[in-house]
Amino acid sequence: MRKLIMWNIITIDGYFEGNHNWDLPFHSVVWGQELEQLSIEQLQSADYLVFGRVTYEGMAAHWTKAEGIIADLMNNIPKIVFSKTLETVDWKNTTLIKDHASEVIKKLKAESGKDLYVFGSANLSETFINEDLYDEYRIGIAPVILGSGRPLFGQGIASKKLTLTSTQQLLTGGTVLKYSK
Repeated sequence: MRKLIMWNIITIDGYFEGNHNWDLPFHSVVWGQELEQLSIEQLQSADYLVFGRVTYEGMAAHWTKAEGIIADLMNNIPKIVFSKTLETVDWKNTTLIKDHASEVIKKLKAESGKDLYVFGSANLSETFINEDLYDEYRIGIAPVILGSGRPLFGQGIASKKLTLTSTQQLLTGGTVLKYSK
């Protein structure tokens, strides 16, 4: 069985982006050799990357122009974007699915293979949290107080008790926390 894994970077006050889409200056604060290596390991252990529309659009715009091992992995791994508003997708190896996100993920999780990773995608993640589909939460904490923005975990999300499975302190001052359900 595959696992569904959330990967996000947030500020210590819980924001995963600033006051508008792709307002992510705190990502550069924690980026370094350790997160680069973690990114490569995660991508090599993925059968699929899963996105909502906004994250898909930003990721596609960035990675289709980027170079290097992470760009190669991002561009070649199969991707699923869940969107009711997109009509087409043009990022290599991307499948657009309009409805039934939870059912699609349940089916993919039941198959053998490598894991499924959700990056960003707060609205889609809320659905997966409330449907209890995540097997693991990987949260990078940037040592930044943003003060305002969009929280990763908004109001209305179902309460969950998680188990801390590992911590990794980064040389950049950040931390990576891994939780399982």
